[in-house]
Amino acid sequence: MNILQKIFNDHYEEMLYILHPRQSVLENVEKMLNCGDPSFGGTMYGCPHCGELKFVPFRCHSKFCPTCGVKYCSDRSTKMSFKLIRCTHRHCVFTIDDDLRHFFFENRSLLNCLFQAVRSVILTMFYKINKSKNFVPGFVCVLHTFGRPLEWNPHIHCLLTEGGFSDDGFWRIVKHFNYTYLRKAFQTTLLDIMEKKIGPSFKKTKAAIYKKDKNGFYVYAKPNLCNPDTVVKYISRYLGRPAIATSRIDSYDGENVTFHYNKHEDNSYVEKTIPALDFIKLLIQHIPEKHFKMTRYYGLYARHRESDQKLSKAIPKSKHKILLDFKTWRNNILLSFGYD
Repeated sequence: MNILQKIFNDHYEEMLYILHPRQSVLENVEKMLNCGDPSFGGTMYGCPHCGELKFVPFRCHSKFCPTCGVKYCSDRSTKMSFKLIRCTHRHCVFTIDDDLRHFFFENRSLLNCLFQAVRSVILTMFYKINKSKNFVPGFVCVLHTFGRPLEWNPHIHCLLTEGGFSDDGFWRIVKHFNYTYLRKAFQTTLLDIMEKKIGPSFKKTKAAIYKKDKNGFYVYAKPNLCNPDTVVKYISRYLGRPAIATSRIDSYDGENVTFHYNKHEDNSYVEKTIPALDFIKLLIQHIPEKHFKMTRYYGLYARHRESDQKLSKAIPKSKHKILLDFKTWRNNILLSFGYD
């Protein structure tokens, strides 16, 4: 039993009757608590040379689990890297005003609005570059609902091709991104979508946000050397990772949890000690609803595009021959945990 399992196991009843968690939270927490328990079955592996046997218990496959979450992130990152076009990608981050966060917390279906707004802004930006050729980029969006201190902070990480593919098979490199457009367009698009979803009661908040954020919402889209050879590093860092790794949990005495993080602003080290139930509350708020897609593909990377056959020519031939199930359990253990 790892430290996170122990924290949740010790305070499960409190979580149940004090926090009144959502159904998706209960399902993921129960999976995580039973992860690696031999009583739930497993697989027996045998060495064909020495005859040594090893029993490996079944895992929960929950992204909330610190063990299975690492494997999920590794698998998705590697598979995605085979799908990406060999070109430079831009890592962008789309953030929102603090005063909007509670809307997404109280109504989680509104999180779809973030994806819709980012998709609309990016496709419109590329459309304006050259309308006659209809250049379309490829981009992958990942929703994060947490910041480093584990607070509720929904924002979108986007991996975007620095270029677009036209309907007639022409690739155009795009290095300049209009930051003013991105900030203001994202703000306007998101607020408009939210107003349609929420209704007239949102108008007052919308006006206040425009008055407060006159330059739009903060969007990070500066060149970040995300070339084809390092793109997997960005994917593995931001794709579907758990809210906290067990390595960041420093101690647990049965009542309080001490964890640490580095501030985003200056990378300074911060250590916090809070009651275990408060720690649990911080973590479970980031568990998504069942079937909610935290990662979405758009443009060239979307499925069922008519231009897929043309696009395949832009992907290295070496990637076409990779089998979907290219990694064995043994390799996964070695890559994730460092032992054979």
